[in-house]
Amino acid sequence: MTRLILVLGDQLSHDLTPLRDAGPDDVIVMAEVGDEAGYVPHHPQKIAFLFAAMRKFATQLRDRGLTVAYTPLDDPENSHSIPGELLRRAAEHGADTVIATEPGEWRLIRALGDLPIPVTQRPDERFLASHAEFEAWAEGRKELRMEWFYREMRRKTGLLMEGDQPAGGKWNYDHDNRKPAQADLLRERPPTFEPDAVTAEVLDLVEARFPDNFGRLRPFTWATDREGALKVLKHFIRHSLDEFGPYQDAMLQDDPFLHHSILSPYINAGLLSSLEVCQAAADAHAAGRVRLNSAEGFIRQIIGWREFMRGIYFLEGPDYTARNILRHDRDLPPVYWGKPTKMTCMAQAVGQTRDHAYAHHIQRLMVTGNFALLAGIDPHQVHEWYLAVYADAYEWVEAPNVIGMSQFADGGIVGSKPYVSSGNYINKMSDYCGSCAYKVTDKTGPKACPFNLLYWDFLMRHRQRFERNPRIGRAYATWDRMDAEKRRVIRAEAAAFLTRLEAGEPV
Repeated sequence: MTRLILVLGDQLSHDLTPLRDAGPDDVIVMAEVGDEAGYVPHHPQKIAFLFAAMRKFATQLRDRGLTVAYTPLDDPENSHSIPGELLRRAAEHGADTVIATEPGEWRLIRALGDLPIPVTQRPDERFLASHAEFEAWAEGRKELRMEWFYREMRRKTGLLMEGDQPAGGKWNYDHDNRKPAQADLLRERPPTFEPDAVTAEVLDLVEARFPDNFGRLRPFTWATDREGALKVLKHFIRHSLDEFGPYQDAMLQDDPFLHHSILSPYINAGLLSSLEVCQAAADAHAAGRVRLNSAEGFIRQIIGWREFMRGIYFLEGPDYTARNILRHDRDLPPVYWGKPTKMTCMAQAVGQTRDHAYAHHIQRLMVTGNFALLAGIDPHQVHEWYLAVYADAYEWVEAPNVIGMSQFADGGIVGSKPYVSSGNYINKMSDYCGSCAYKVTDKTGPKACPFNLLYWDFLMRHRQRFERNPRIGRAYATWDRMDAEKRRVIRAEAAAFLTRLEAGEPV
């Protein structure tokens, strides 16, 4: 009896459970479809990365002796949906059942469940915590905090553990990892890869089919197979991990990568496993090549934060991306699509997003995310922007980071406070402010940093909600001590700025 085995573009792992027991009568179904490429306007580099990686993965499966029914985007018979391709291939091969690894987005889980032929969705065992395991951990807790979940994952994996105790006697070395960086022409850059014939063909296809999507397609320097991804991992461990910890929150003009790994697109697509990446970091520390705070900080991002985000996404259910507890409703302004701005920090974060389909976590959280939250942008529009523009963005990981962590739209499920700041934080952690048209030291006036104005305006708009929050409530005492006229000017200038923003004027 013929079975169809579905492999999605973010499931490029040979150890998927449906592939482990695939037999000679099974047909692997892979497809480049318009529905997946276009449900948000994905960055052209993200589309090209996935299509090229999918094509190479299909070749590897064929080399294993498996039958692969692969649909390129420009196939005249392409139905341009995953359900449509499964039904087409079922009719073609006489298959009466589908085996799939559970997708990472609710919309696809539902779409597979609605097919008129039986579909078995198996758990995605590439993650450390199953849905049941996360639900059991979360049950009965008043607050779901990543730090406590992370400790469970450390115990489960044994990473950086000495018996039942954390290496060095502490679970978390975050206090050592908040240093600003200096420009360094000798700092190692991530490896780059020249497009091979497969990738070049995909680039031409993407260029022709998605000419208006935000983002530059070329130069395209991503690895598009596991061999290349392993080279990126090896380079990071050898050259950048040791300095990653202290400078992971730093931001520099025209230096988009600093000491970051740039591994998340490869992990999230399945070319690398999260555990092998973390084990490489732990081994480097054990060998004395990497300081503990760097290894711990890196591992925490993966087995802590990444796994926690997935747990929250599936725990909260399909309506999570519609949450908007603060009732923010402004449209996403043009600056997010690369339109001119006088704010150096936004120009830098959006500019490198356009050029590389990448920005690191502090640029996402404390620049583009912070600005959207302070300005009261509709969180669903913010969510769809992040989902569209980054090569590592899939809804299971992106939505909790944006709806929860960045925009506080879930009311505090992910974070205990909104991540808002004035311009002072950006000035402390970057070199952006020195060349900005605004002055970070100006609290009011024509050159006042917009983050300074919007910070207080946000707090006042939401005073009733946050005044008693122990992590942010003290700011209200500072506001109350201000001169009444100064407070009036701040609110008036913030309102004027938001009016210009809503009108689409450059800000």
